[in-house]
Amino acid sequence: MRPVEIKKGIYWLGAVDWNRRDFHGYSKAHKGTTYNNFLIVDEKVTLIDTVDERFWGTLQCNIAQVLGDRKIDYVVANHLEPDHSGCLAKVVEKYQPEKVYTSPMGQKAMKAHFKYTDWPVEVVPTGTEIKIGARTLSFVETRMLHWPDSMLTYCPEDKIVFTNDAFGQNWATSERWADQVDRYRLEELMANYYANIVLPYSPVVLKTLAAIKEMGLEIDTICPDHGLLFRGDDCNWVMETYQGYAEQKPKNKAVIVYDTMWHSTEKMAEAVAAGLADEGVSVRVMCMKNNHHSDVMAEVFDAAAVVVGSPTHNNGILPLMGDMLTYMKGLRPQNKIGSAVGSFGWSGECVKILTQWLEDMGMEMVEPVKNQYVPDHEVLGKCYEQGKQIAAAIKAKWGF
Repeated sequence: MRPVEIKKGIYWLGAVDWNRRDFHGYSKAHKGTTYNNFLIVDEKVTLIDTVDERFWGTLQCNIAQVLGDRKIDYVVANHLEPDHSGCLAKVVEKYQPEKVYTSPMGQKAMKAHFKYTDWPVEVVPTGTEIKIGARTLSFVETRMLHWPDSMLTYCPEDKIVFTNDAFGQNWATSERWADQVDRYRLEELMANYYANIVLPYSPVVLKTLAAIKEMGLEIDTICPDHGLLFRGDDCNWVMETYQGYAEQKPKNKAVIVYDTMWHSTEKMAEAVAAGLADEGVSVRVMCMKNNHHSDVMAEVFDAAAVVVGSPTHNNGILPLMGDMLTYMKGLRPQNKIGSAVGSFGWSGECVKILTQWLEDMGMEMVEPVKNQYVPDHEVLGKCYEQGKQIAAAIKAKWGF
């Protein structure tokens, strides 16, 4: 795909990865992704980030289409993760830039990644400004959004900010702008990306948004390194959306995630769902046999309650639930009500284990239900009442 001039003299050069489905080894990218990087043509030609190494040929072609035989003078590395720095070593070797700018933590990561000895690396802490001709570039470190090296690059003359992974989505499209695509799908993919990548760093998101406001940055274009770009009123919209994400205020919604051996736990989960739904709570019921943990997490993200279920298996829980709970705990969701259900044959540890996981995540617990072997009408009635109790707890906490 050819370069796109997003502002006079500023180009999107990225690559569209139509077939990507596994993202970073832990999350699903059902709609593919893009690797966005940018070229600013001024007295000093400046390349901002690169792309996944598999798209080195695409990057070279796009650079040549814009520059012809003109050289790249400066490279800015906002983030050293390989999908954004995968071509950095090749860029330095081929184009011989005068400077490679990165954050203080970026320098450490760059050295560890590439083992270079003679690159012209210059560290740019927060507040550093460089002139590239008619334009100025200023840098703001955003440590742990979502790596220690992360920073954003701002050009005041063009009111444009390059944000690396912040505000991104995994979506391979022929369109470049958020205002050119379906808004519902955009919001869905933004939330999925946030839930699976940015969520544990929500305090950093709030700090960064506050810093942007305090610094008085005028912004009319936001350029993340994945997915669609934002312009005009969409800049305020996406920042307000991220503010809401980071505050983690839930919807009137519950997610029931479980695995089952002989359908006993499944029956209990569905009875809990019925109790919740009959009290007006929107419910998602997700069996781990049929759902990837990243898709479950996208639903958990904005839920007010999480109910987990598993039978006892070898004095523990089923492996897919162990995977899900490990993944969820690492993402540190906040403001959740929790509960558990489980069936067992003889030892019966499942509910105790599930409850401990949720308590360790700081969830407010509603009494769990467990049952030996197959649940009868009485037990399913208890599960139904459990759902109603969870609904009451949601209403008491959030006023829905």
